[in-house]
Amino acid sequence: MNPFEQKLSGHRLTLRRARLQTLQINLGRQCNQTCRHCHMDAAPWRTEMMSAPVAERVGEWIRRHRPAVVDLTGGAPELSEHFRYFVETARDCGCHVMDRNNLTIIETDSHRWLPEYLAAHEVEVIASLPCYSADNVNAQRGDGVFEKSISALRKLNAAGYGTRLPLNLVHNPLGPKLPGPQAELEADYREVLAREFGIVFNKLFTITNQPIARFAEDLRRRGQWDAYLELLANSFNPATVAGLMCRTTLSVGWQGEIYDCDFNQMLGMQMCNGQPLYLWDVTPQVLDDYEIRTGGHCLACTAGCGSSCTGALV
Repeated sequence: MNPFEQKLSGHRLTLRRARLQTLQINLGRQCNQTCRHCHMDAAPWRTEMMSAPVAERVGEWIRRHRPAVVDLTGGAPELSEHFRYFVETARDCGCHVMDRNNLTIIETDSHRWLPEYLAAHEVEVIASLPCYSADNVNAQRGDGVFEKSISALRKLNAAGYGTRLPLNLVHNPLGPKLPGPQAELEADYREVLAREFGIVFNKLFTITNQPIARFAEDLRRRGQWDAYLELLANSFNPATVAGLMCRTTLSVGWQGEIYDCDFNQMLGMQMCNGQPLYLWDVTPQVLDDYEIRTGGHCLACTAGCGSSCTGALV
């Protein structure tokens, strides 16, 4: 029994899948940034990208089953040659579409079209901005990232995001600690971004850094691994379990394989039924009440106020 299962057992809780709401598709590991906290270990030199045959099969699944939400992620999902195919296929099916955007992709010559394109298809933008401080953002995501992010946010605002269209920001703490209270951080972000840069947005999502991939390597190198895992375990909040994203989200890898969440995806914890499962092997109904694969990393999602792809849980 892993440490997370021990916590569940101690509170007489179980964790199984509920009705599917969100299909989260990882289009590949390539990204124009190399962030220290990235749980997907994405980078410019990664070559793992979804192929055309896989994209076609995933698109057909969307047309057949029409999930309420299609969540596009990566890497930088916009670097995939199939990004527009998924946006347009999902919108044609009446799905709500989310783009997990790192902002700096908008500042590249090849993707300056993004704000207007996303607005035309009414795609929700979920944008990474770990802090409203330039020093903090640049330390976590690379030199010059904050300035590019501010420029991209202004372009999104000009396209109607933050007013007519949903623009939500994502905060990750710098280092081995839990995020601050989401409502308080959102108020701080809103005040500083409006006052200093004239930027508006809708909501702030706080996400706890996962002790996997690049962030895990950082923890071990600094001798902080044990202390961080202890912090997560000691901060376990049973009230977060019912709202965990793994209950209603299905994560699809770049080869079409499926996982309970994208953290499990990074760890290779593929969903199975005697053999590894792919998206085209299942229907939403088959997944109802399916057992969720867990590990010690799940403690990050249940620490404090909880953490999910849409922020705090309680």
